[in-house]
Amino acid sequence: MSERFRRPRNTPEKFPGGVRAIRRGMLRMGRLVVLAVTAGLFSTAAQAQTRVECKTVDSQILRRAVRYCVILPRSYDEQAQRRYPVLYHLHGLTEDEQTVINSGLWDLVEQLQREGRIGEFLVVAPDGGRSFYINSRDGRTRYEDFFIREFLPAIEQRYRIRRERNARGIGGISMGGYGALRFALKYPRLFGSVSAHSAALIERPPEILTAAGGGGGALGGVFGAPMDAAFWARNSPFTLARNAKGFSGLKIYFDCGREDHYGFDAGAQQFHELLSQLGIAHEFHLYPGGHDWRYFAEHVDESLEFHSRAFGR
Repeated sequence: MSERFRRPRNTPEKFPGGVRAIRRGMLRMGRLVVLAVTAGLFSTAAQAQTRVECKTVDSQILRRAVRYCVILPRSYDEQAQRRYPVLYHLHGLTEDEQTVINSGLWDLVEQLQREGRIGEFLVVAPDGGRSFYINSRDGRTRYEDFFIREFLPAIEQRYRIRRERNARGIGGISMGGYGALRFALKYPRLFGSVSAHSAALIERPPEILTAAGGGGGALGGVFGAPMDAAFWARNSPFTLARNAKGFSGLKIYFDCGREDHYGFDAGAQQFHELLSQLGIAHEFHLYPGGHDWRYFAEHVDESLEFHSRAFGR
């Protein structure tokens, strides 16, 4: 099983200076992390802190190995009989599984746990490529099937994770927010909580993407080129919410910047209104900000605290 590690950047380019998260000390500048390749573990000197493993899950469905990184809580190695809740974190379109390291999320999780603002749980981030975490229109990339049928079972067998629904959460940013909402709404018996920051929520795709000759842009490889509007609708969180079944107890959080560059703020507002009309309980916020890491840095602690409460903290 191959392993790939990368040292966290000492300069947190994704969290610009001046934001609230940096004022809190979200990123500790100059932190030195020694990675030991042997067994994919950190040296024993780091055992008193959270640590990260980056490994792979072999997929027969995708016919390749899929990378992931997992943030393990401070007590994981010391309490060998203890089982933990898990939060699956889905990255955005231009990111990969190591966003949990390079963005500063690792540092934030450790800080919030140390301050007692969140309980201890695992954070698992798979590489989703540009898949939008669904099975592609042409059937060539069955990422949804991989995630549900192979990735979740592999991770929950490999690590000491509690198996009940209320101990399993999912969250994401942008494309990952879309994927998280979609997974939770389609598989509500698997997930007890879901969060999304600036999710790619568009109820109807722009006509330019569905017109004959339209290439579909970054979405073409997933939703068809030109984009298949019916396929988009079938996979939409809006459609899944309207056909909701078994939602009792599912905890939902999402937010978006009012100046979102892609107009996802309008979609988020519409999704909030739909859930309200359907009587589906949720927490929703529109905050100042755009679609960038400055905005995400301001609010990712809110989703971590949300999931911690859902896990029973």
